[in-house]
Amino acid sequence: MMLQEKLQIVKQRFDEVSDLIIQPDIIADQKRYVALNREYKELNALMEKRAAYLSLFENKNEAQELIAEEKDPEMLAMAKEELEEASNKLAVLEEEIRYMLIPKDPEDTKNVMMELRAGTGGDEASIFAGDLYRMYTKYCESKGWKVSVVDMSEGTSGGFKEVIVEVSGENVYGTLKFESGVHRVQRVPQTETQGRVHTSAATVMVLPEAEEFDVELDMTEVRIERTTSTGPGGQSVNTTYSAIKLHHEPTGMIVSCQDQKSSHKNLEKALKVLRSRLYDMELAKKQAADSEKRKSMVSSGDRSAKIRTYNYPQGRVTDHRIGLTLYDLQNIINGDIQKLIDEMQLHQNTEKLKFTDELL
Repeated sequence: MMLQEKLQIVKQRFDEVSDLIIQPDIIADQKRYVALNREYKELNALMEKRAAYLSLFENKNEAQELIAEEKDPEMLAMAKEELEEASNKLAVLEEEIRYMLIPKDPEDTKNVMMELRAGTGGDEASIFAGDLYRMYTKYCESKGWKVSVVDMSEGTSGGFKEVIVEVSGENVYGTLKFESGVHRVQRVPQTETQGRVHTSAATVMVLPEAEEFDVELDMTEVRIERTTSTGPGGQSVNTTYSAIKLHHEPTGMIVSCQDQKSSHKNLEKALKVLRSRLYDMELAKKQAADSEKRKSMVSSGDRSAKIRTYNYPQGRVTDHRIGLTLYDLQNIINGDIQKLIDEMQLHQNTEKLKFTDELL
């Protein structure tokens, strides 16, 4: 299918969506309205590219016609120059449009729940989980995103056994989703007296935050336990029953939140985590069903996969999924992870483009 034909199909859909989002019954259906509004913005960007593409295509055709008919050397030279310029711009624009035509993951625009847990390696694993938490916090702050702690369990020698944070902003899940998996660190622990390099690990889970209308949560299946907060904090710690623990009976999931002083706010945050985990379970099933079609693509759902190694003696970070090694460990661990994210997204888009071209 030629690009112009693809763009015509996109225009038909754009006209259809433009009409739908002003219909009263669509506006009343919050879930559908949000989805259509998001689609409208994406299609509108494509419409702008389409207009530029058609204009350039017309310029190219006019130049070709002029070259075929023109006898005057000066006019012929101008026409050839215009043809070359239009052809070069068209080539660049076509590549941009092809990437924009790649089907978008509807989850990419969502906020996330990020869960970091110490893995193998004892105290050093907890310290490393703390390092990852600071790395992601600094990165998120550099993007202008809001990071809010939901729950944390501190390690005995620093860092965290577990920490759950909510990250909100623009295209958060689309940016962070490939951070899910096992992160490994190789370095001499602070507690090591012989100077030997140890290997420890921490697990990162990035879940798209589910809206209330994304997941139908039956509260009769949720047991709510209220307790006093534990650990460091203000005067209210250990005195009021503000900490919340949710038990989801059908799945056995347990979610805790004690970060906020009020029981109501802790319950609200804990429910967000529970909804996001349940939503992620459904997404994982869908990804498994689709995996046969897209075997070559990098998975964002395999939590057990070792995805990255941070080697301190050599000052390197290696992403095992795409074979990328960067000798910039200090900047990366201080939050400068954009290069790693860009390379993962480029790899994924290239694979998606191959898949899309095969379908078309």
